[in-house]
Amino acid sequence: MQASARLYTVVVLILFTGIGLILYKHLVLGFPLMPDEKKFVWTIEAKIDFQAYGEPVIVSLALPPKEPRLTFMEEDFASSDYGFSELSTDEGRRGQWSKRSAQGNQTAYYRLSVYENDKIAALQPSDAPKRPKKPELDEVFLTASMTLLDQVRARSANPEIFTRELIQTLNSPSPNQNQRLLRNDKAGEDYKTELILNLLALEGISARVVRGLFLEDGRRRQSLTNFVEIHDGEEWILFDQDTGKSGKPKNFLIWQRGGQSLLDVIGGKNSQVSFSIIKNVHSTRNLVVDSGMNTQAGLIDFSIYSLPIEQQNAFKMILLLPIGALVVVIMRILIGIRTSGTFMPILIALALIQTTLVTGIVIFLTVVSTGLMIRSYLSRLNLLLVARISAVIIVVITIIASISIISHKLGLSQALQVTFFPMIILAWTIERMSVLWEEDGPREVFIQGAGSLLTAIIAYLFMTNRTVEYLTFNFPELMLVNLALILILGQYTGYRLTELYRFHSMGKHHASDDR
Repeated sequence: MQASARLYTVVVLILFTGIGLILYKHLVLGFPLMPDEKKFVWTIEAKIDFQAYGEPVIVSLALPPKEPRLTFMEEDFASSDYGFSELSTDEGRRGQWSKRSAQGNQTAYYRLSVYENDKIAALQPSDAPKRPKKPELDEVFLTASMTLLDQVRARSANPEIFTRELIQTLNSPSPNQNQRLLRNDKAGEDYKTELILNLLALEGISARVVRGLFLEDGRRRQSLTNFVEIHDGEEWILFDQDTGKSGKPKNFLIWQRGGQSLLDVIGGKNSQVSFSIIKNVHSTRNLVVDSGMNTQAGLIDFSIYSLPIEQQNAFKMILLLPIGALVVVIMRILIGIRTSGTFMPILIALALIQTTLVTGIVIFLTVVSTGLMIRSYLSRLNLLLVARISAVIIVVITIIASISIISHKLGLSQALQVTFFPMIILAWTIERMSVLWEEDGPREVFIQGAGSLLTAIIAYLFMTNRTVEYLTFNFPELMLVNLALILILGQYTGYRLTELYRFHSMGKHHASDDR
């Protein structure tokens, strides 16, 4: 009883450890569970143009803040003979280009590749709001503003509803006199943003401008779109200043928060920045691995991905072995298939992976049947066991070499992979089958040989499944789950499936006797 309790305790620990690591890699690191999962990668390029005076030049551009739901793949800062540095300010990140002297038209580039990750929750910006400063307005403008605020306040119950009602009122298709005076239809987008911020400040609501880009493929010379973000006392809420809808729109990249200028140029004039966007499709798995390597995530940095490519390819095959072992355990313990040895079916399955299924089966049957005939002749020579097995090994190598030469002459390229068959195991299998033939007859040889081949074929089908290959390589923690299942199956002492079929007639006989 104590041994069983210890076993089940170990199994539970191994199982939960394996499943926990798999869930961590999937939910936290973002590893997909399917091999064909793709993601859109957006590449945004900001182009800065200005004219230099021939004096020292300093160019400062606001850079997009890093968000939990977004992964920044690459950031490139290209410019001709300019120095560059990234600065962190209270308003966010900024990129700064500098040069001792520049004359004439100048251009600088900032390029960002970004994709949306699958983290469990997106964290809201946690910076505390600044106390709103009431704007100084002329009497007519202030009177119209207060009248509008009184109307909106009567239809709202909290800052969020107030902001929505305010924006919708300002954008009304049939404005009254006060609304027309305030919104000034001839003014641009920045004026509307400033108007909304001033009205919210008069109401005592902390608010700020948010600038961003709508990610649309193939767009060129785009400018940033203004949004308004308010603090309702608990969190920041983003609003579309044209519709009043709250929340971040889909495929919207926030570029800047706060009222600081987007672009500052010292030593130049006529400065402007424009944005171009392009969309590409990438494998989610590759994106996650590259991101983990760049950030030196422990579970990725100390993993198979850190090995050279040659060793990674070797591990792709090695990590399939536990799947084959699980298939053998199920076939032998639960189903009751007799095989020639425990590991022979797994090795045959590995060989079938290299030679393809049909070709591998033909080669296996040819080598084993030929080896059995030659082994029957060697048994008449009364050789010792070691000498007999060594002779069989040489015979197997001769057979495999002959198959390779003949297949090459016949132009059968698949048969050239015959060398992947484990020759030592084949020789030992031939020896075992020969002894089995002498002791139990050809029927038992056929049963165990067919059982080994059937188990190898089933293992081959699982091991060559694309999803299984993907999961075993990218989630090697599955070995722990395999181990737990094998330990549980190792305790099974009930009837095997073949035994139930074998004795089913006895069950029918007892049932008829009971009647």
